[in-house]
Amino acid sequence: MKLSKFKYNFPEKLIAEYPDAERDQARLMVLNRKEQTIEHKKFSDIIDYFDDGDVMILNNTKVFPARLFGNKEKTGAKIEVFLLRELNRESKLWDVLVDPARKIRIGNKLYFGDDLLVAEVIDNTTSRGRTLRFLFDGPYEEFKERINTLGETPLPKYIKRESEPEDAERYQTVYAEVEGAVAAPTAGLHFSKQLLKKLEIKGINFAKVTLHPGLGSFRNVEVEDLTKHKMESEEVHITQESADLINSVNKRTNKICAIGTTSMRAIESSVSTEGTLKPFDGWTHKFIFPPYEFSIANCMVTNFHMPESTLLMMVAAFAGYDFTMKAYKIAMKENYGMFSYGDAMLVI
Repeated sequence: MKLSKFKYNFPEKLIAEYPDAERDQARLMVLNRKEQTIEHKKFSDIIDYFDDGDVMILNNTKVFPARLFGNKEKTGAKIEVFLLRELNRESKLWDVLVDPARKIRIGNKLYFGDDLLVAEVIDNTTSRGRTLRFLFDGPYEEFKERINTLGETPLPKYIKRESEPEDAERYQTVYAEVEGAVAAPTAGLHFSKQLLKKLEIKGINFAKVTLHPGLGSFRNVEVEDLTKHKMESEEVHITQESADLINSVNKRTNKICAIGTTSMRAIESSVSTEGTLKPFDGWTHKFIFPPYEFSIANCMVTNFHMPESTLLMMVAAFAGYDFTMKAYKIAMKENYGMFSYGDAMLVI
């Protein structure tokens, strides 16, 4: 399938700048693949589509405040540093993006928060990518505390406002546990603690997996032939306990629901030859686009995604290309909120 098939035009007013006041009161579009029907609900209504013995797969990754603002040595020029991943804990080496990149060269020192934190550029990795070594002599916990204090919530660039204190909580799932993400698993943002409790009381089980989303999710696909696109690697952890729980569910009689494209990508990255889920600790660069045969989940929750994004391609592979694009047209006609802080879709 070609990249251009995933292009669509949307009114910018539909980009959700803020989340709903209550997590589970966002709108929910329900796509029934068998019946080819579309319903319009509230997210809290999701409980009506699940029964005792069903399982939801949650990505328990935790977003950290990855966006730092500082100054370049000598010139004092303002710079933005986006922390992507920690390369070496002892040496405090980080893979980052810098802006404006043309001004940041190997050997430059960067200062953050009135010199509370200093970093040296030691390598160029891509046009905007750099490797930084943070010059900090204190204990590691104190170093991370400095980053948490100085950093800002890494809202996507299409949200045009500055991050606000409330974003630290709302751009995070209520079940976030394992720090390492620079982008939230946004389908999970709609679950409140109360809704999770109601689902649990109804007999729904929760299997936790970890996939730390990087900026690869937002990177443009630059080739028309999708088979030529290379995904950036993201870290994945699936425990034996979660694999056993998911494998114990009968897919013919129960729902196995991946909450978000990140959960789906994690489980599809570790499938046995018998079609069961295996424990996993490592990295995945799996790219899912139509046509694709899914092995584990038989339903999924997701948000509405950017045109030509790998996330949209995965949804189209799961729901069917024509059905997905029809749903997007209806979503725009019905003024659904789009993207990270927007409304949700349940595909059954």
